[in-house]
Amino acid sequence: MTVPDHTTPTGSKKLVCRVCQKGFSKAEHLRVSHTGSKPYVCKECRRPFARQDALTRHERLHVRSSVHAAKQQQQQQESQNVSHPGAMLSQPPAPIDVMPPWETSSTSTATPLTGTTANASWSEAESAQASSLHNAAVELDFALVWPDSESLFQSIMSSDSTDQWQMPLGTLPFPPVSQDVGAMNFGSPNSFDDRTSSIGSIPSGGGHQAVRDVTEMVTSSSSSVTAAVKSTSITSVFLDECLHMFFVRFIPTFPILHRATFVFRECTQPLLLNAIAIGSLYLGPKDSVAKGEALWRLAHTAVATSWQSLITHRAPYDSCKGVQLLITALLGQIYGALSKNRAIRTTSQVFRPLGFFWARHGGMLDSEPFPLESLPAANASASEKEHIWRIWAAREIQQRALLAYHVLDGLVAQMSGDGTSVRHVNNGLSLPCSAACFDASTADEWLVHMRSQKVGKPSFRLVFRSLFPPAPSFNQTDHLPFSAFTLRVVLEGIQSLVSDCDESELAAVGVPGRSDVRRALAQVHETISMSMHLSAAERLEILLRCHTICLDTVINSTLLCRYVCLRYSVSQQISGGSRSIRAGFDLHKWVHTDDARRALLHAVAIQDIVEQLPRGRAHVIHMPGSLFAAATIYIAFSLAGVATVQLPRTISWQDALLGPFDVNLDRSPSATTAAEIQSAAAAVSETRRFIDGAQPNSAAALLTGAVRNLLYELNSMQKLFRCLASQWGIASDMEDIVDQWITLCH
Repeated sequence: MTVPDHTTPTGSKKLVCRVCQKGFSKAEHLRVSHTGSKPYVCKECRRPFARQDALTRHERLHVRSSVHAAKQQQQQQESQNVSHPGAMLSQPPAPIDVMPPWETSSTSTATPLTGTTANASWSEAESAQASSLHNAAVELDFALVWPDSESLFQSIMSSDSTDQWQMPLGTLPFPPVSQDVGAMNFGSPNSFDDRTSSIGSIPSGGGHQAVRDVTEMVTSSSSSVTAAVKSTSITSVFLDECLHMFFVRFIPTFPILHRATFVFRECTQPLLLNAIAIGSLYLGPKDSVAKGEALWRLAHTAVATSWQSLITHRAPYDSCKGVQLLITALLGQIYGALSKNRAIRTTSQVFRPLGFFWARHGGMLDSEPFPLESLPAANASASEKEHIWRIWAAREIQQRALLAYHVLDGLVAQMSGDGTSVRHVNNGLSLPCSAACFDASTADEWLVHMRSQKVGKPSFRLVFRSLFPPAPSFNQTDHLPFSAFTLRVVLEGIQSLVSDCDESELAAVGVPGRSDVRRALAQVHETISMSMHLSAAERLEILLRCHTICLDTVINSTLLCRYVCLRYSVSQQISGGSRSIRAGFDLHKWVHTDDARRALLHAVAIQDIVEQLPRGRAHVIHMPGSLFAAATIYIAFSLAGVATVQLPRTISWQDALLGPFDVNLDRSPSATTAAEIQSAAAAVSETRRFIDGAQPNSAAALLTGAVRNLLYELNSMQKLFRCLASQWGIASDMEDIVDQWITLCH
């Protein structure tokens, strides 16, 4: 059956199947390719395995099933509180699109197991081994927060790498059979009906060879990715720890999955792998990053080769298909955009627009929000409340995934200096629910919050229209209380408008000008500052992003970074693209302008916010980019010879955000009288005097005002980047650039 093919550069012989021409590095993999001869068979379910270690890991699942059989039966009879992770085992396994190869194998005769059948199958001769496995399984259950992590581990490690997540033959760019040979024709067609298949130009037998070559290419890619996972010593405990950290650390700052109704077995494996990859960033061991990257590559391979089937997946409570594919892409691109690995970062940027396409294809943009009239009555049964709660949670997750994709799109666009993938201000989705409602841990608690919700929440499109009214005004609009998540979506919508203006403040057709954008940001800044329902950490996180966008209304920090690096021959891999800062830009002149001093105030605010954030919240996804924007302003001043600045004692952010012409909307400069100018000069704030470049009014103000040495602050920022790099790898590249900038100043 096997024939030795060519020898690889490492000297190992490659084995090729004579039936399908697949290449294998191990003989046991080749044996099971078509013969199905897997010598190791489970005595419980008769499932075959190619290796003894795979069988041993599989048998532990039966032992664990036996230990917890009684508990599972009791949980199935009662109403479950699924917020407890251990209850996930009682959920019936949902079909997964990307199935392990044994699920479709004709040799598999697996049937659902009970504790009785599992115990009865063990023979007397194997009692010692069973006891050992039993003890290991009991310890495993107490150690794992998500016990199904062991099942996921088995799926990854025990299946053949060449069979897992392989592109179906029907999706390849060539048909699976050879076509008739046709003459090559490079001229115009004789008629529009004279169409020949492009495969016909391949010589006889070439069609089948082309299929074989492409199949082998996909197989080799999948094999190398899966082999990398196995070589990193990933264990079920590691998967469990990462998923735990994902929910404990990441989800509170980016609430897109509902912990209380999360069911492990209802999720596709690529989604779980991306969640675990993000969770790995919060672990201490140095090898966690390598393991997380291996899992990310495995999930990316699954999405890239099997999205056609993943987009048809529909979880039990989803309102449409493809929701989990969207969440998978979202999590994968968040990981990729902030990765230290530059190839992964590039891949994330290339795949960024696909999420919006998949959402439109699956009909997610047309899904109606959950109707409040469908809420269960107060005296409804617990099972009815639980059922409706899960329907609502699925709708809310779908909506939040779409909104989160807008947030990610704006963030990546700003960091790379490119435009957004979609028009954010045209977002017709309604506002998400409140944080208290989403964080409810029981159906009854959820109902209490839902009954306090207002009927007919506005869409984001209406929110943007209210921020940019047809008639210019500066009146605070009357909105519903905005959640932190809602405010982040609104800010990214405004940021997309900033990116549509060039450095000469010339906006594209139909896009508000910079003055209108600054007024909208002033309203949003005031809304954030006055929102009493936001926690202190949430307010700081949102203000961090707000100040970064405000800074970009003054000067594009990404383009400024690119200019400084080119001007002083500093290598950087953070942003690419061809867009550059306006021609004739003079850094030394710019730092003495009003705009530069405005940018400096925002940069100082960003640094102060980062240093104030509590440790448990100091890892929001926009933090590296915000801190780097502030560092870019600091280095611009330092390289221009302005090392020390005297800041105002208190900051009036309305004055920092808005210029005189932004406030005096209906009056031209010539219409202002001399008396009004004198009166305004007397009432001018300390912030306005700083922006105008004037000295403080008194010696007391000079003594009490904050003095910042920007070069010293850059050294302090460098330490902050080192801390961030332990989690978001892109901060490592940022820290390297800052280090080169500091060297220039010395």
